[in-house]
Amino acid sequence: MVSQSKGSSPSPEETDPNHVALDVNEPKADAQEVLEKFDRESRLRDIQWRPAAFAVTVVAIALSIYHMYTSYFGTPPVLQHRSIHVAAILVLAFALYPPFARARRDRIPIYDVILIVLSVATALYVLINYVDIVHRAGTPTTMDMVFGGILVVLVIEAARRLTGFALPILAIIFFLYGLFGRYVPGTFRHRGYELGDMLNFLYLTTEGVYGTAIAVSASYIFLFVLFGAVLQKSGMGQFFNDFALALAGQTRGGPAKVAVIASGFLGSINGAAVANVVTTGAFTIPLMKRVGYRAVFAGAVESTASVGGQILPPIMGASAFIMAETLGLPYRDIALAAIIPALLYYLGIIAQVHLRATRRGLKGISRENLPAVKAVLAERGHLLIPLAFLIYMLFFSGRTILFSALLTILLTVIIAELRPATRMSPKDIVLSLELGAKTAVSVAVACAAVGIIVGVVTLTGFGVKLAHAIVAFGAGNLIISLGLTMIASIILGMGLPSIPTYIITATMAAPALGELGVEPLVAHMFVFYFGLFANITPPVALASFAAAGLSGADPMRTGVQSMRLALAGYIIPYMFVLNPALLMQGARWTEIVSVTLTAIFGVLLLAVAVEGHLMVDVPWYIRIVFFVGALTMMSPNTMTDLVGVVIAAIAIVYQAGLAKNEDSLSVRAI
Repeated sequence: MVSQSKGSSPSPEETDPNHVALDVNEPKADAQEVLEKFDRESRLRDIQWRPAAFAVTVVAIALSIYHMYTSYFGTPPVLQHRSIHVAAILVLAFALYPPFARARRDRIPIYDVILIVLSVATALYVLINYVDIVHRAGTPTTMDMVFGGILVVLVIEAARRLTGFALPILAIIFFLYGLFGRYVPGTFRHRGYELGDMLNFLYLTTEGVYGTAIAVSASYIFLFVLFGAVLQKSGMGQFFNDFALALAGQTRGGPAKVAVIASGFLGSINGAAVANVVTTGAFTIPLMKRVGYRAVFAGAVESTASVGGQILPPIMGASAFIMAETLGLPYRDIALAAIIPALLYYLGIIAQVHLRATRRGLKGISRENLPAVKAVLAERGHLLIPLAFLIYMLFFSGRTILFSALLTILLTVIIAELRPATRMSPKDIVLSLELGAKTAVSVAVACAAVGIIVGVVTLTGFGVKLAHAIVAFGAGNLIISLGLTMIASIILGMGLPSIPTYIITATMAAPALGELGVEPLVAHMFVFYFGLFANITPPVALASFAAAGLSGADPMRTGVQSMRLALAGYIIPYMFVLNPALLMQGARWTEIVSVTLTAIFGVLLLAVAVEGHLMVDVPWYIRIVFFVGALTMMSPNTMTDLVGVVIAAIAIVYQAGLAKNEDSLSVRAI
């Protein structure tokens, strides 16, 4: 923890020096309660019987070692590798997560022991009968169907425990759709499939449960989750908090800017919006309220910043790796495309935070209560080396993602030894292996459940049918179809983790844009954005609701305020669809720079319009002018950009006149 000098007593609007630093690895008790309420992944068992607890630990550590080993030496045949991954994940899911919130958490009941045995059996069946399975592909036996049925039920039950009811219900609906599609009227009717064919497809092919989602989970995602666990044990979270405090804590409304910076960094690595809200929000939300931000606004800042971390390179919460796999593109292409839109999103939040602070006359944290940048870098700055190394490996080395992730994990352990504050003991390293596997459970279970949905979509052609329906309903108009796709993506993303959200929206919603000539990467980015924004879009805005639980504000009002803060984020996807230069796709550097600059001005004008403040309060009719100017400058057209410049100039001059008059009146009053 960064040492801090104590000065004079701070004012009520400033923070207590004893609360400036926070160990983000140990949330407060109330924060843990909020986390468990909104994030099922945190409702872990605390197994008291030591042999059982030890067995679970061994499975978790062995799974981490297995994935590190296979990332370097190669994997078994694909179906075997994925079945091992899914079985081990299911074992941990049923061992660690009780079936209901009020169930006992101190032991593993007999019914979960049975589910654990069945989970292992699904993998053993594939391993033992692998050659026969390959030879009789497409002609399932009775035992194939039995074990296939067992796996589907286990995956759905595990998903219910870890993600809630939304994803399992969706999986069940699609499974029934695959069986009884012949009875569905209209566009979505298909010939229907027999139960044996369905179970064979979902269990013994690489198109169902063991499909692309689990393929990425068993490779990239697991290793990057493990990387995040190692960083957590080394104190990277504390470094992000302290560094953000040192950079922005003293500025106007400093704690809100600290929340944006720290949550963005952490969100990119951990990829869990709700967990990120609670981890950093337990620290930043009280600080924001203390300097004068209202509870609703404080919660909204934390939730929008946390959700945005998953669109922020270099890691993007691991979703970028699935996008790369799905599109068949190098990872660096995905990360490069995401940079400008992500920075614009955060610029919009920072601008609104600053304008809110100036409007309400809020101060920052006094310097004597803040860590110094040099002190923070001296104590933990070396932890940036693994991140820099990872960026080099992913963008410039030409090595595989798996090899890059493995080397980065090993380097992190070595680099952490350089300073006492970050040094990891052998026990810490072992605990990191355990934590990585346990953290990966929720993502892998969700990916397995999504495999059922995607498998049925592939088998029945549902995605193509839905694309045709969206285009037809939108009468072939791109803007209308974009709006319909946006709504579909938000609905599909409600209550789901970010990775399955992307997979579902990419499978069902993105093809509609492809039919209208939108490039695949652009279409996938579009649905990815709006699938994520389901976390801050009422009525099911889990990230906003979790932030409201910490701030004490009304959850629905926090969700609405989150939408206002993220308004630029709702517009940016339309911008890069209409002009892919914003994603650095198929454009000259001059065009990329031009569209980026106008977008920056547009985002800043939008912030003024939303907050209603620039030097002084902005009258409602001038706010409309600013809003129109923002939209014209965010539109990818030279003529509209010029119109926007003129509108903005007029509005700013008028606003400057209002500010001058107000200053004159203030002087006369004195």
